[in-house]
Amino acid sequence: MKLHPRAWLAVAVFGVAFGGLSAARADDKTATGDWKWEMKRQNGETVEVTMKLKQEGEKVTGTISRGDFMTEIKEGTIKNGELSFQNVIERDGNSFTIKYKGKLSGDTIKGKIEFEREGETVSRDWEAKRS
Repeated sequence: MKLHPRAWLAVAVFGVAFGGLSAARADDKTATGDWKWEMKRQNGETVEVTMKLKQEGEKVTGTISRGDFMTEIKEGTIKNGELSFQNVIERDGNSFTIKYKGKLSGDTIKGKIEFEREGETVSRDWEAKRS
C-alpha cells in the first residue's frame, strides 16, 4: 500500500509529537524534584511533608520540611529506582534518625520509613507524589 505524501507528513508530525512526550517523561526516571505527602504524628495530628531532592548519578541530596522545621537528607542514594536516605531530627537536646527506603516509579515514590521509639523499631508506609 502506497501512502499519499500528506499521509507521510501526518505520520511524521504524530511521531515528533509523541517522541517529544517520551523525552519529557524521561525526567520521571530521576528523583530530582519537589515531593509531597502527609503523615500522622503520634498525637494524631496530620502534617504535610515536603521534600526537595537533587539526584546526581546515584547520589541524592536535599531537604525535608515538616510543619515548622527543615532538615538535610543524609546518605542519599538511588540505584535501579531504589531510593534510600536518612533524616536526623534534633529536638529538645535529643536526636533520632529516620531511615527512608522507596521505589521511584514515574511521579511516585512508595516505600517504608523506619525509626526507633522507646527501644523498638517502628515501620510505616510512605508514598510521596512529585509536585
